[in-house]
This record gives sequence, structure tokens and C-alpha cells, in this order.
Amino acid sequence: MRPARRGPGCGSGSVRAAGRTLLAAAVPCPRALNLGGPRPLGCSRGHMAEGDTGSSQKQNEEIEAMAAIYGDEWCVIDDCAKIFCIRISDDTDDPKWTVCLQVMLPNEYPGTAPPIYQLNAPWLEGQERADLSNSLEEIYMQNIGESILYLWVEKIRDFLIQKSQMIEPGPDIEKKTEKDDVECEDDLILACQLENPEIEELPLIDHGIPITDRRSTFQAHLAPVVCPKQVKMVLAKLYENKKIASATHNVYAYRIYCEDKQTFLQDCEDDGETAAGGRLLHLMEILNVRNVMVVVSRWFGGILLGPDRFKHINNCARNILVEKNYTNSPEESSKALGKNKKVKKDKKRSEH
Repeated sequence: MRPARRGPGCGSGSVRAAGRTLLAAAVPCPRALNLGGPRPLGCSRGHMAEGDTGSSQKQNEEIEAMAAIYGDEWCVIDDCAKIFCIRISDDTDDPKWTVCLQVMLPNEYPGTAPPIYQLNAPWLEGQERADLSNSLEEIYMQNIGESILYLWVEKIRDFLIQKSQMIEPGPDIEKKTEKDDVECEDDLILACQLENPEIEELPLIDHGIPITDRRSTFQAHLAPVVCPKQVKMVLAKLYENKKIASATHNVYAYRIYCEDKQTFLQDCEDDGETAAGGRLLHLMEILNVRNVMVVVSRWFGGILLGPDRFKHINNCARNILVEKNYTNSPEESSKALGKNKKVKKDKKRSEH
């Protein structure tokens, strides 16, 4: 059982639109990046003018390309609002510097409006932040009317690679042996159990509204959990349902906050849907939810959905988290994005 190995996490950020600052850096998230409010499936961001149809097609093509290129690094936060996040590192195998780029695509992008973006990294501040933001805005000004997300991501990656090649050390990350990691993780699980010694009852399980696309159906299930034992109890109860047990995939993720250690115990499971569990957990991290487990069942309908399957999984999860009031207010979510929290990952997989 090993804790998750992570580079520097998402940290404080300023939100800008290329070519202009939207808010001061002290306010890390504008209303445009509202992650907390409910949004019905199939929602519209307002009437789209006839001239924006081409922009919408270009957006969809760019989103599909980004998902195909970056895989697990690309995450859909809110498909209706066109909010996405990508984790960018200087090195895939052993990252030293990491930045999370969060973007919202207005209806008019890429035709006449720039993306609205937020750079999240606890170490990125001052002149470095200003220089990187100016570089992104310069790319936009040089490519007005064109899709620029790929250019932005690679520019940030080049920035991180150059920084890693400098003499200055990376962010302070305590190095531990694998044995130390296991002992630390065991302590964390024990601490969570000691905080809730009487938890023996099965928590209440809620079921979300199914989403159907091309004969495939997706449905989320949610339960409050405060210890790993409850995670196993929820899974066992769900698998008593023959329909859920027969699902092609039952992807899940959970986050448990341990007050004593001031950290999170979390894990995820793909159940055969490669990278789906990690994307689901990433969404829960960004929404800053705690003490909750989400399982998304998918019944395959015979038609391959491509990247849309990840969109539906995250939309199902987000909808039920919002419905059950697990998401913070927009202001609290913004503050949460700026915190550099120590996160531990429970690598013990629950047996089905």
C-alpha cells in the first residue's frame, strides 16, 4: 500500500483572459469558473449567434484533440460551461515542477474571444507568474481566430522544463523510502479508524439520474464515507443489485478527510475503463469534496463513444455531488484550489 506519488499540486492562481486581466491575483477564481452551481444536463450557455456555429465546431474538434493527445492529464470539469483542466509537468516519469491550467471556452472562442484561464501552482508567483501569463497572452495575440490550447500547454511545459534545468531546487518534497510510505499510509488509515471507532452501519446510498447516449447508459451512486471499511460496505451493497453487478464498468473514487492528520485518504478504481477512475478522482479533488464516495456504473450499448464516455462519467458524478450539496460555494472552491494540501492515496483495492 503506497501513497500517491505526486509532483507539486494545484495551488493558488490568478484568472485572466488573454490580452486582459479579469481579476486581481488575490481573487483566484471568477464567476466564469463557477464549479459549484447546478447545471442541468444538455444545458445551453445562452443563445448562440449564427456566426458562432463555426466556433462551436472548432471548439469540439479542439476538445477531442486535447483529450486524445493528453489522455489522463486532460480533465472535463463542466462540459456545459466548457471548463477543462490539464495537469502539466516538466517530466512524465519524475515530475519536479507541475502547473494546473484551467480554462473556460467562451462561445466566441476561437473566433473573436480568448479563453479565460487560471494557472494553479503553489510555487508560481510574482514575476514568474507574470512572465508565464504574458507568454500565453502573446501566443493568443499572434494566433487570433485559431485554436491555441495545445500551444499554451506546450509553452507551459517548455517553461517548466527550462525551470527544472536551472540550478534552483524544486519545491520542498520530503523524500521517503517505500517502507516509510507504507508505514505512513498505515498510520493514516489507523488515524481515520480511531476518529470513527463506532462506524459499523452501512451509509445511505443515493442514486443519480441516468444519462443515455447511443444506447450506453451511465448512472452515479453516492454515499458518505468516513473510513475505508465503509467503502467496502458500500461496494458490497451495490453489488447485491443484479443490474449494477452486471454493469460493464463500475468506476469509483472516494476521498476521506482525516482531521487528526490534516490530510486526505483517497483512492479510485477504473474497473476496466482505463483512466476513468483517475479522472473521477481528479474531478473530486478540484471540487474539493470530502468524506464521500462516488460510483459510476456504465452499461455498454454496443457503440463506441470515444472520449464522450469520460464526459458522461464525470457529468454523472458532478451532478449527484451538486444535488447532494457536497460541492462548496464558488468562493470556497476558489480558495480550495489555492491550497497546497498533502494528499495520501490508499492503494488497497477493495475486493468486489
